[in-house]
Amino acid sequence: MNISIGNDHAGTEYKFAIIQDLEKAGHKVTNHGTDLESSVDYPDFIHPVAKDVENGISDLGIIICGSGNGANMTANKHQKVRSALCWSKEIVALARQHNDANILSLPARFISKIQAIEMVKTFLETEFEGGRHQGRVEKISCS
Repeated sequence: MNISIGNDHAGTEYKFAIIQDLEKAGHKVTNHGTDLESSVDYPDFIHPVAKDVENGISDLGIIICGSGNGANMTANKHQKVRSALCWSKEIVALARQHNDANILSLPARFISKIQAIEMVKTFLETEFEGGRHQGRVEKISCS
């Protein structure tokens, strides 16, 4: 699977751990995030992930910032993107099953690195249920 990942300074450490886990599992990862821990503007690193997902270059995206909110808001400006801010594996599973989320937004300052890695695994392993959820997901897009 092709996965794009992006982060600001709050998510650098998490990103490296996630990339290592994803590559170990055989996924191709495109790193759009900062590799430093000095302060940066998160939209600069989130828009490229959303564009990859929007244009079908990547199957899924993972974005990380301190609260997850700014990254999530940025990604959701893009058509065909359904980014979900999640803080537990249960929320991740529901975002995939019911909302067909294609980007996972992680709040680095509110979850552990181990939790983040487990949430990414849940994100990749959970399928969209379709059915009664399909029409709702189609209504999300403004166009």
